[in-house]
Amino acid sequence: MSINLQTPIDYLKGVGSSRADLLRKELGIHTYQDLINLFPNRYIDRTRYYKINELQPNNADVQIIGKITGFKEVGQKRGKRLVATFQDGTGVMELVWFRGQKWIRERLKANTSYVVFGKATAFGGKYNIAHPDVELLEDHEKNLRSALQPIYPSTEKLANRGISNRVLSKIMQQLFMDSGGKFTETLPENLRSELKLISKSSALFNVHFPKSPELLSRAQFRLKFEELFYIQLQLIIKNRIHKSKIKGLPFEKVGDYFNTFFKEQLPFDLTGAQKRVLKEIRADLGSNAQMNRLLQGDVGSGKTIVAFMSMLMALDNGFQACLMAPTEILSVQHYNGLLDMCKNLNISISILTGSSKTSERRKIHEALENGELQILIGTHAILEDKVKFQNLGLAIIDEQHRFGVAQRSKLWRKGPTSPPQSSHGDGTIPPHILVMTATPIPRTLAMSVYGDLDISVIDELPPGRKSIKTVHRYDKNRLNVFRFIRDEISKGRQVYIVYPLIQESEKMDYKDLMDGYESIARDFPMPEYQISIVHGQMKPADKEFEMQRFIKGETQIMVATTVIEVGVNVPNASVMIIESAERFGLSQLHQLRGRVGRGAEQSYCILMTGHKLSADSKTRLETMTKTNDGFEIAEVDLRLRGPGDIMGTQQSGVLNLKIADIIKDNDILQHARYHAKNILNTDPKLELHDHHVVLNTYKQLTKFKNIWNYIS
Repeated sequence: MSINLQTPIDYLKGVGSSRADLLRKELGIHTYQDLINLFPNRYIDRTRYYKINELQPNNADVQIIGKITGFKEVGQKRGKRLVATFQDGTGVMELVWFRGQKWIRERLKANTSYVVFGKATAFGGKYNIAHPDVELLEDHEKNLRSALQPIYPSTEKLANRGISNRVLSKIMQQLFMDSGGKFTETLPENLRSELKLISKSSALFNVHFPKSPELLSRAQFRLKFEELFYIQLQLIIKNRIHKSKIKGLPFEKVGDYFNTFFKEQLPFDLTGAQKRVLKEIRADLGSNAQMNRLLQGDVGSGKTIVAFMSMLMALDNGFQACLMAPTEILSVQHYNGLLDMCKNLNISISILTGSSKTSERRKIHEALENGELQILIGTHAILEDKVKFQNLGLAIIDEQHRFGVAQRSKLWRKGPTSPPQSSHGDGTIPPHILVMTATPIPRTLAMSVYGDLDISVIDELPPGRKSIKTVHRYDKNRLNVFRFIRDEISKGRQVYIVYPLIQESEKMDYKDLMDGYESIARDFPMPEYQISIVHGQMKPADKEFEMQRFIKGETQIMVATTVIEVGVNVPNASVMIIESAERFGLSQLHQLRGRVGRGAEQSYCILMTGHKLSADSKTRLETMTKTNDGFEIAEVDLRLRGPGDIMGTQQSGVLNLKIADIIKDNDILQHARYHAKNILNTDPKLELHDHHVVLNTYKQLTKFKNIWNYIS
């Protein structure tokens, strides 16, 4: 018989309303479906039974058959603990409970045979197991059990309220008994036979009650493939719907602005990668669908020039363009970088940030609405309701992971108004969107998180760029490092010295920075040396003043916290020293290193640390000294930190996977995407008889799991 998997968990025998409440709150289990998808974290071999006299002090999970011969309560600082004496004919040990004593006392009987299971710890010459799983021997022999015992995710609250691993296993057994172990197939027959996948029912049974290690691994492969296959299917369908439904502004021509710039004013030859990306953008803009493209490129790979040339395409077609950056420093830098190019082409460009004066704002608002202003650069200030464009055709977002989904959708509504049938419902046609990031996103993540965006990558540096030499030095080498700094300054170069900033301890960070500043000021005395200092507690105007002194070359050393991580461009700065480098994440180290190496001179990055380093810190430092390739660094970062941290999962919503792991199961992910694409290429609407099962599963997923409304 088949049961309805959407039935609330309260109705399953052995659950009841109070357990159901706990399962909902603690593990997010609302329905039978959620329970069946609660996959074990790990498995324990329960074929072996130990004798007490065989136990070793290695703290392993053991299973022992014996009898409880008595109980005692022992007072301790806080409350009491319950101790049971347990023996099996070869020796005596103790079972200990710190919580739930009353319930345990009522349930367990002396001189009855039990099977106990848990971690055995040696203490005072005697072994004990704290909070063991205890099961009557006769029940143990009757149960639907496998040699490999599943261990389910749990929480302290569940353990305290008596919902142990054994109780979860029992509830799971009940569900399998009620359903007769029959579950609806979710993958088409031809795909299953091509990939030799076992059936859905067999996979679910063997993941919860594995008959053998081989069947367990086939079950896991099948379920991981299915999970990743449907994620990819949904992302690809979403991308296709986007392209067919959301009309874009037609950019029909490449005109004078673009051609003049390309032929006469381009400051250097474009790299092959830049040309390829421009072609991809050009095709999107001319396709009648809204462009939704992610442009990835390492620090210094020349994304800004690609962005500018894309803006010129908008201007050539009579539209305005804007570029939004997450910080004022970065906006100002983009603005200054584009200003000269705009002057030469007679293009009007302005900047709008939080510190723009009211009188300036008024002018900008007016010039935007009447179409005189062609390009606007700015921060979040661009999103304000007062900011209205006459006809915004292209919006570029820099370092988009710093902007929330709601902020991005505000930008959508700034497009020109049009006949309602071709637009966004409220009469606006959304502008084309180009999202730029210098944080390389590993391919695995890009496929899962940004699978609905088209992705362009600039994967080569402009010619003439020398790669930055990176070394790791311990604090004891500081004098040598200072000598090296003096040599570089004597050649006319500038130096950054960066201190970590960890939000929770601003006082401590400020102290570190000030101590560091003082010791540098002693070693690099005025008037021979000038030092700038920049940190988060300064007023924006003071920060800007210090930055400008460094940019103009009036100071040779910039001592800073990580405020300089994004977007300070000083081609003459050739040395980046990162203090307490072990306190930074990999992507941050890589971003900071990208502040140097912007001129023609050889640049250096020196990672300073103490001697005590964790294994992860060592891996990070080794990776930095070994490679300058942002994508390789991002892959290591992903392995070390996990996907949630890198993306800020709360925004992506996608990485809440039940059984697959996008890092370890990268190969399965590639397969899944390939097969999902294949099926949609041959049968875009999933109308073929073979694909009915895919269509039904897809409908079910989108109906009960509204988890795909994220990103762009």
